[in-house]
Amino acid sequence: MIRVLLADDQVLVRAGFRALLDAQPDIEVVGEAGDGATAVALAAELAPDVVLMDIRMPGVDGLEATRRIGDRAELAGVRVVVLTTFELDEYVFEALRAGAAGFLVKDTEPADLLRAVRVVAAGDALLSPGVTRRLIGEFAARSRAPGERAGPSLTALAALTEREREVLALVGMGLSNADIARRLVVSPLTAKTHVSRAMVKLGVRDRAQLVVLAYESGLVRPGWL
Repeated sequence: MIRVLLADDQVLVRAGFRALLDAQPDIEVVGEAGDGATAVALAAELAPDVVLMDIRMPGVDGLEATRRIGDRAELAGVRVVVLTTFELDEYVFEALRAGAAGFLVKDTEPADLLRAVRVVAAGDALLSPGVTRRLIGEFAARSRAPGERAGPSLTALAALTEREREVLALVGMGLSNADIARRLVVSPLTAKTHVSRAMVKLGVRDRAQLVVLAYESGLVRPGWL
């Protein structure tokens, strides 16, 4: 059973999500929060598999709540999906940097919402090779002043083997493990192993943060296919 926590300051939005999710045989809504501070407290208390987190909430917003969840080692298994009203929300990239596993637009189709919850609960990042990659690229480019070097990210890459750097670049371009396997002519298991080793060496908690790091380090440039 996938346990979900809803965090949104709009009661009707939470009610709609709850009705949709609770109707599924493999998903259960275990709690609701109307602000970020409550979301963090309930995440610690209930240990949900997935948190659907609105960005704009009173007091502690979704961005700070996502960061607080990501900073707590005991909540490493809690996966946050950021909810936003607009596809190009200025805070989405920061939420991914803070540890979110992906994002969804609030008016997404019900089937896509259910798929997202299941994908994230399974340990994958909600990062498609289309819109999300362009979004991350745009905000990664904005995250540094012109001419500023990435510094820490470039230093971190030194721990990777040549093949792991290659795999990291492909992850940053939005390729799945299966896509990477085909590109490098290796088995999907081998591709997954390279991705996992890169995550461990770089100290990131999920695939979403790998993508962010790939852009921040300059290993992948915005607009690359």
